[in-house]
Amino acid sequence: MKPIWIVDDDQSIRFVLEKALAREGLASRSFASAQEVLKALNDPGERGPQVMVSDIRMPGGNGLELLEKVKASLPGLPVIIMTAYSDLDSAVAAFQGGAFEYLPKPFDLNKAAELIRRAVEESRREEVAEQQAMPATEMLGQAPAMQDVFRAIGRLSQSNVTVMITGESGSGKELVARALHKHSPRASGPFIAINTAAIPKDLLESELFGHERGAFTGAQAMRRGRFEQADGGTLFLDEIGDMPADLQTRLLRVLSDGHFYRVGGHTAVKANVRVIAATHQNLEQRVKEGVFREDLFHRLNVIRLRLPALRERREDVAALTRHFLQQSAAQLGVEPKRISAAALHWLERFDFPGNVRQLENMCHWLTVMAPAQLIEPKDLPPEVGVDSVANDPSNVHPAQVSKGPSATESKASAEGVLAVASSQVIDATAVAKDPLQAHLAPWELGLDAEARALLAGDRCDVWDELTQRFESRLIQAALAATRGRRVEAAQRLGIGRNTITRKIQELGLE
Repeated sequence: MKPIWIVDDDQSIRFVLEKALAREGLASRSFASAQEVLKALNDPGERGPQVMVSDIRMPGGNGLELLEKVKASLPGLPVIIMTAYSDLDSAVAAFQGGAFEYLPKPFDLNKAAELIRRAVEESRREEVAEQQAMPATEMLGQAPAMQDVFRAIGRLSQSNVTVMITGESGSGKELVARALHKHSPRASGPFIAINTAAIPKDLLESELFGHERGAFTGAQAMRRGRFEQADGGTLFLDEIGDMPADLQTRLLRVLSDGHFYRVGGHTAVKANVRVIAATHQNLEQRVKEGVFREDLFHRLNVIRLRLPALRERREDVAALTRHFLQQSAAQLGVEPKRISAAALHWLERFDFPGNVRQLENMCHWLTVMAPAQLIEPKDLPPEVGVDSVANDPSNVHPAQVSKGPSATESKASAEGVLAVASSQVIDATAVAKDPLQAHLAPWELGLDAEARALLAGDRCDVWDELTQRFESRLIQAALAATRGRRVEAAQRLGIGRNTITRKIQELGLE
């Protein structure tokens, strides 16, 4: 992510904001004057800011004049104006100039950080041009099931028909949608993706259809929704099965005639959009249960394209692994790691309940955590199941390493993290004799065995030992899954950002 630019002639303001953003895991860059900012913006080697936070009154340049010049070259950049002179004229001028928000001094540091986070989210939402220009991740697959998918994309290449993509979570549905767009008559238009399950119900309507200024608290300016942003191109609606019932009705109307109203608006807006939907759920069953409209289902289900799970295309694991290792190395600026035939053999026998996304995250983890350039079986993440058995996979029954108790990625990830607590293979027949353990999952059995082993040694620090190991693995897994972004890792773990920072320091994970 690009840095947050802080513009203020007061060194103390720059210092406290830098420290606050660092705690949030956000990079920042400071400027003492408007001239420095304009010089940096004109530098062809500069990437530019993700968000700008600028004072109004500075020697040698007015913050509102700077806002005007910045907006001329970067119209989508969120700019937060801050000032110690909190008068009405300044506030009005700031918003009329296109400011994202107005921050009066003195300000509460936590509230300022929260405001900047909101601006960052807005910036990411508005990076439509970058999404369009960004090359799609390469689709790889020699398996017959994937060749069927490629043939279907080819047949649909000259069509604007609505497509429904089905498949398990992490199987690559968005990649297929991007490929359908890239090889369609709308390829020159924007490709806009939205996960309907990841956005709160109260905000989803605004995300899809936009809102007018003043439509609700916090709506400081008119904003275009995803349908308007995708005009002339393709709108990808991921996890469509989770869409609320009232929005299903609005979506049906848009698909029928292409017209809709922004939230708080009274003028119909028309958008020429091709819709591609995706879901991991059984929509026919959801229609029977009365939670998904049957008429919307038939409107979306014109062409159905099923994407196979990774366990159905094991012959592609080797090529995908090498591709993701190359990709992760390029992102981190390091030399790509190689993987041994024995380690690949383990991966090919693993079921990957999280599908291709899980393999991609695993390769990123290996790029960071594997100690040598050649990845061996012992270097693989705990969920693969190598830790507790011999490195030769021919000595192990495939069920011991490929079968998991859950088909969901989140469950698999949790089991993988906690599996490190086990240092031995649990004998299934011995477990079956203990009725108290019959209901335990494999990672719980491993944890039970490790705890019993430590307790048998008359140790008095078992709680601290296992808790530290548990927390360490959990945090490292979250950081690997979020590519090292601490704030996002904390959010996905359900803990505070200060908590994850403190734990990283306490556990020596820096």
